[in-house]
Order: sequence, then structure tokens, then C-alpha cells
Amino acid sequence: MKRFATVALTALAPVSWGSTYAVATELLPPDRPLFTGVMRALPAGLLLTALARTLPKGEWWWKSAVLGTLNIGAFFPLLFLSAYRLPGGVAAVLGSAGPLFVAGLAALVLGERASLRTVLAAVVGAFGVSMVVLTAQAQLDLVGVVAGVVSSASMAAGTVMTKRWGRPEGVGPLAVTGWQLTAGGLVIIPVAALVEGAPPALDGRALLGYGYMMLINTGIAYWLWFRGIGRLSATSVTLLGPLSPLTAAVIGWAALGQALTSVQLVGMAIAFGATVAGQLAVARTAQPFSSTEQIDRNISMDLRSGRMRR
Repeated sequence: MKRFATVALTALAPVSWGSTYAVATELLPPDRPLFTGVMRALPAGLLLTALARTLPKGEWWWKSAVLGTLNIGAFFPLLFLSAYRLPGGVAAVLGSAGPLFVAGLAALVLGERASLRTVLAAVVGAFGVSMVVLTAQAQLDLVGVVAGVVSSASMAAGTVMTKRWGRPEGVGPLAVTGWQLTAGGLVIIPVAALVEGAPPALDGRALLGYGYMMLINTGIAYWLWFRGIGRLSATSVTLLGPLSPLTAAVIGWAALGQALTSVQLVGMAIAFGATVAGQLAVARTAQPFSSTEQIDRNISMDLRSGRMRR
């Protein structure tokens, strides 16, 4: 039951990210994706860091910079470049390959061996997403494809390294999330200035949209995401990724008047079923303790056995 609650809370992150397209198209200035990336990451990072009242120490300055670059600073620009150079459906399918990247990296870096059922769940999930978002007019662009693949690989590497490094002793996920968002936002600023120029003028609708992006779509969502990484396996967390394009499709139908075909509905069912099946497959092979809990348990056992020996 505890694991189910953790998975459900972590799933709220990709569900929130699924609202990005609707908010961007309805409320935000057009053609300013990098500025949007800065407005999503930097204010949220500074706010979370202020709330946590904790700054990085020692090696966590450079670790936060690396994680922030992988999860935010490189991921956002590459994702936006892919979205501009490719139809949205193709970009979403490339993004849905993230679980496969994570499964491979987790095996190499963390020793998390993905079962055949988990890999199949990731492949079937990506197939279901493709049924939802791909159209017959979809065309490929080499630069866009490379950007989409590298953005997925960057986020996958960030997820795995976030799991690998964990958190400093006595520091919660709120602070670590704030550090990463701040570092990622700072990385995007020079790219945004070079590509897009001066910031646009903001009206009330834009301020409302950026407020939502900063607080809900980024601050709370990434806190839930990194919290989930700390408590679940990296593969389990990333298998929730297909919920993002599925949420985008549902919002497009419910709020923007976009029609859903029978093929899309079948694809949604397949992708959602694969997401659930993937979580069940991971749960069967999951360790009963997280890495931190296991270490604490081993230390406790060593202390007890030491007392027995004495």
C-alpha cells in the first residue's frame, strides 16, 4: 500500500507535464520556449531553495550543477528544438523511449536489472503513445530526431544519476529539487538570450500561465518526481512517463475541442495498460527496502551482531 501511494504521487508529475502544451498555447507568448523554460525552472528553484533554507555544501555544488543540467538545462532546450523541428507526435514518441534509456543506464550504473516484462511494458507503452499522437502526415527531420533522442537520453541520465547520488545526509527532496531547478534555469538563460533575445512583454494571461508553470507544473511536479526517484527504482519512475502525452491528449479533447479517433482511444488504453503492467512487473522484483533504508538496516544489524559478539 505504501508503494502504491508513492507511485500514485509520483505519477502526478507526468500528469502535470501533460498540461504544458495547453497552457503554453492558450496563455503564454508564442515562440518563446526557452524563455518559458527559464520561467519554469529558475523561479521555482529559488522558491524551493528558500523554503528548504539549505544550500549545497562541498561536492553537492557540482553534483547539483550536473543533475540540473541533465534534468533541466539540457533537457528543456533539446526538447523544444525537437518540438520545433518535428511534428508534436514524433517528438512525443521519441520522448516515450525514455524508459528504455533508463532501463539500460540503471543496469550499468545502479545494478537494477530490468525484467523482460518491464522492457516489454516500456516498448508497448511507446507503441501505445505512437497510436495516440502520430499522424499519417508525420515527417522526420534529422536534427529534430537527434535532439529528441538526446533530450530523452539526458533526462534518463539525470534520473539515474539522481538515484545514484541520492541526497546529502539530513537534506530532504525539497532542497535537492530546488538546487537542480536553479542550476538548470541558469544554464538555459544564456541559450535563451542568444536564440530568442530580450524577454517578451507579459500580460495578465501570461503571468497566470507562468505562475502555474512555476508552482504546479515545475516546482511541485519535480519535487514529486525526485521524491519518487528516492523511494522507487529508477525504472519504475520513468515507466510513468507515458502518462504525460496521454494527459495532453485528454486535455486537448476536454478543454481544447480536439477530437479523439478510435485508434487514439485504443492507443491510450494500450499505453495506460502498459504503464500499470510495468509498475506491477517492477513491484514483483523490487527490493523490500529502498537503498537508504537497506543501508540503515544493514548498519543496525551490524551493530546488533557486534554487541552479540562482545
